[in-house]
Amino acid sequence: MPGPKPLPLELSDHERRVLRGWLRKQTASQALVLRSRIVLACAEGRSNAQVADD
Repeated sequence: MPGPKPLPLELSDHERRVLRGWLRKQTASQALVLRSRIVLACAEGRSNAQVADD
């Protein structure tokens, strides 16, 4: 059974650059990197289930 459809999430170019920068930063905490990956995946329009599987 599919879950509810996530609300659309739109990020500005600046927000995307900041999130991607945190992914590459060697000193970023793993929690910050994980949250950044989740937000970027949601902004791509992926479902909650797909994001959770990854």
